[in-house]
Parts: sequence; structure tokens; C-alpha cells
Amino acid sequence: QVQLVESGGGLVQAGGSLTLSCAASGSIFRVNVMGWYRQGPGKQRELVASMPSRGFTNYADSVKGRFTFSRDNAENTVYLQMNSLKPEDTGVYYCKLSSLGSDYWGQGTQVTVSS
Repeated sequence: QVQLVESGGGLVQAGGSLTLSCAASGSIFRVNVMGWYRQGPGKQRELVASMPSRGFTNYADSVKGRFTFSRDNAENTVYLQMNSLKPEDTGVYYCKLSSLGSDYWGQGTQVTVSS
């Protein structure tokens, strides 16, 4: 089993910054993909950014140039640095780990950007 615990969400004004963290624990195969997804009010869950254990980061067009995804493979932790936040970035942010055909999700952390 794999457990994912997110932290770092909160309330911020437009133009501000937040950093989210996600720590994975349990039976983690070294080859995996980790990513951040979000679900805004009344919207479907969407990909924000993802990165394989070795490879390049994939960003949603809406966050390119503003968000930075990073991962520490030794600590099984991923981060999402979010700058220049906009009200439309509001939502619940979820961490996901995919490995060996299985997907694991964290419980989510709320990000609210006020205008």
C-alpha cells in the first residue's frame, strides 16, 4: 500500500505564492510517476503537473511559467511551487502516484485565491 499526505494549502491573495508538499510512504516502486491534480468548484479534476521518477515535467498550459514541480526521489516527496496565483487556481489540489498499473491519491489540500 502507498499513502500520500499533502500539505501547504491555504488562502492567498491574487498574485501571491504557495508551496504544496506531498510525502509518499509505503511500498513504493522506484519507477513511478507523481503529479499534482486539482479540482475547482463545479469543475472536473485536471492535471496540473506530473513528472516520472526520471524524466521531464509535464505542465498544464494554464500554469506554465507560474508553477514549478519538483521531486526528491530519495525522500519520495514532491513539491509544487505556485507563483502569481490567480482566482481561477482555486480548488482542491491532489497528489497522485502511479506505479505498476495502480494509482494512489492523497486526501487533497484546499487552495483558495482571493481577488
